[in-house]
This record gives sequence, C-alpha cells and structure tokens, in this order.
Amino acid sequence: MSDTTFRIRVRGEMACFTRPEFSTERVSYEIMTPSAARGVLEAILWKPAVRWEILSIALLSEVRWIEFRRNEVNSRISTRDAALAARNGTALREFYADEDRAQRNTLALRDVDYLVEARFHMTRHAGAEDNPAKFREMFSRRLVKGQQHYQPYLGCREFPAIVAGDEATPPARDETRSLGLMLHDIDFGLRNEARFFDAKLEHGILHVPEWSAA
Repeated sequence: MSDTTFRIRVRGEMACFTRPEFSTERVSYEIMTPSAARGVLEAILWKPAVRWEILSIALLSEVRWIEFRRNEVNSRISTRDAALAARNGTALREFYADEDRAQRNTLALRDVDYLVEARFHMTRHAGAEDNPAKFREMFSRRLVKGQQHYQPYLGCREFPAIVAGDEATPPARDETRSLGLMLHDIDFGLRNEARFFDAKLEHGILHVPEWSAA
C-alpha cells in the first residue's frame, strides 16, 4: 500500500451518478460515488499492478439540479451473442436503434466540484520492478501534464470531467445529511457483485469505508 494520499479536484458542467433503486429513470446522488471517483483516477493512471482506494469525497459547490429527457435504447445485443458470432464468424442479428428507443427522464447535477482523497495498493500483478514510489511519481507527472488514458467522465461518458491538483481548493460545504445506500464498487470475481454502504454527508464530506468493512 502507498502511504501517500492524493488529493484531486474534479469538476464538470454536468454529472449523473445514478441511484440503483430507479430502474428506468436516471436520478443522481447528490455527490460523486466512490466507483465514479475510481474511474476518474484510472483515467489518469491504470496499471494491473495498482488498485485505487477512495478515502473521501468532499462537496465543494452547492448541489444544483438539472432535469431533461433523452432518447435511450430499450435493449442491446448480449455480450454472449457477440462473442459467439465473433468465434463462429457469423453475423449478428440486425438491430435498429430507431425502432427500439424510448424517451426517459434524467435528473442530473450541474456545475459540480469535488475534492477526492485516495491512495493506491499494490496488487498481486505487480512485477519485480514495480514499487509504490514508481507509481506515485508516474501519477503525479501525468496529473500535472494532463495526460490521460481516456477522457475522465462524471457518471456518464457524455459528461466530461476536468481534473487537477488541489491547489486553491475551496472548503467543503457545511452540509450534513443521509444519502442512503450507495454503490461502493463492484467486487470483481466469478459473479461480479455490487457492494453497497450506508452513505452519509458529514459537514460536506463523504467518508468512504474500507473495502473490507463495506
């Protein structure tokens, strides 16, 4: 495990961190989820030898909402069918999005601003030349230079994130409330199970429990 705690400021014009209890309509949590924060960090540095752990997420701006409707498809071709077609060299069934779409409501966030605190752990995939100092320097260098494996986003890929260090970061908002059950992350294994925790905003900060305690 790295002893270094990184503080990353994440901002954007729009964001949607969808609550799981709404099956068709998209309704966002009031704050970024740990899994979304992990995705932003992995956009800057992803290596098999490193696993990111989110420690806390601070709310730096007022929670502001925006509501709109957009077209979404009702179904999709399954991964199994795609893999089978690729293996056998056969064509997939025809799919026309215009014939299989519906308008759904989205309740998203706008003008978001967060401070993410995180650290990383070395995994069993680390090689003989891998060490925490190497990846600390790599992450810091990529953050300063704005280098990314892919465009980080805020819940949905159409909502890009602006990522920077924590210089001149405003204080967290003094807000305390229950956020309900929140996705901690996916337990990747044989079944890829979602794990949740009882999320609370305490004086503007979401403290994320350790993975073993979630």
